Amino acid sequence: MTTQMTSRLTTGTPASPPSRALRIASVAALVFGAMTVVSGGSVLFGPAHVRTAAGDVVPFVLWFNFLAGFAYIAAAAGLWRGAPWARGLSMVILGATVLAGAGFLIHVLTGGAFAQRTVGALVLRMGFWGVIVGLLVRTGRAAR
Repeated sequence: MTTQMTSRLTTGTPASPPSRALRIASVAALVFGAMTVVSGGSVLFGPAHVRTAAGDVVPFVLWFNFLAGFAYIAAAAGLWRGAPWARGLSMVILGATVLAGAGFLIHVLTGGAFAQRTVGALVLRMGFWGVIVGLLVRTGRAAR
């Protein structure tokens, strides 16, 4: 094994830098993650008037989104660096968001209260991570 190959394997550096599209996606993921943590955290841990203004939140969706925000930030860092683990994390985020959406759908279909914006937020999250995973596939980074 060559020294260069060994270095890549041990440091996790990519064989090539990320594309411009992935760099843009990483910045968007960072902003989206930070906004998700702040907004979810304010409802979970903020004053009563913030929780009241949030309306009929679905607790498991709120907690999922809040915690996922940290994963968004981690994925953003990995996407920026072109780290191989970023593709797996991006796929996990997409899959977990789809599962949270399925759980939310069951909640709604069984008569659970919800805020209408939750529907849009989940669709936006699925679409956002679907685009990132699509970019990873298109650039060949998901095939490694």
